[in-house]
Amino acid sequence: MDARQLWKLQLEEILGQLEEQAEFRPGRLFVVGCSTSEVAGSRIGTAGAMDIASILYGPLRDFADRNGLWLAFQGCEHINRAVTLERKAAEKYGLDEVSVIPVQHAGGSMAAHAYREMDDPVVVEGVQAHAGIDIGQTLIGMQLRPVAVPLRTTVEKIGDAVVTAATTRPKLIGGARAVYVQEQEEEEDELGFESSQTDEMEGE
Repeated sequence: MDARQLWKLQLEEILGQLEEQAEFRPGRLFVVGCSTSEVAGSRIGTAGAMDIASILYGPLRDFADRNGLWLAFQGCEHINRAVTLERKAAEKYGLDEVSVIPVQHAGGSMAAHAYREMDDPVVVEGVQAHAGIDIGQTLIGMQLRPVAVPLRTTVEKIGDAVVTAATTRPKLIGGARAVYVQEQEEEEDELGFESSQTDEMEGE
């Protein structure tokens, strides 16, 4: 099997496993960081390849379409890891456009390819995505909402690139009396009623 087809199959398997583990709600942001250099076995930023980006873009697009997600592609450090996404997504989340076009050697092959493929692409300084995938240790953590929750897959690499993925959850706030699950609240209401009765009896 051709290496590029294998990488595509590896990505499809990973994305399928993510769908089994997490709920992806329509309209949310899914950030992608991808070093095509690392996929091909080179150090990040040294051997980017547009053809590899093209091979991997298809499964990502299909995944987003199945789940109703907006894809957001993180660029490389030469554009401060700015993010490429559809204008409608940027407007929905109140993100300001910046003036740069990602290209292979300043933005990275994946972001550059995504910019070409999107209907109406814009670049923004950053996003707060609800989930994401990092192919090749591109450090997408700066684009994720708190609190990040790692997702594990049996396929750990695409080519030679290490793959990590995460979803996010709302912050748990409050103190000792805070409730995070509906059933827990109902149980505590019952306990509180019993406790108040006991207190009244003790007061008598």
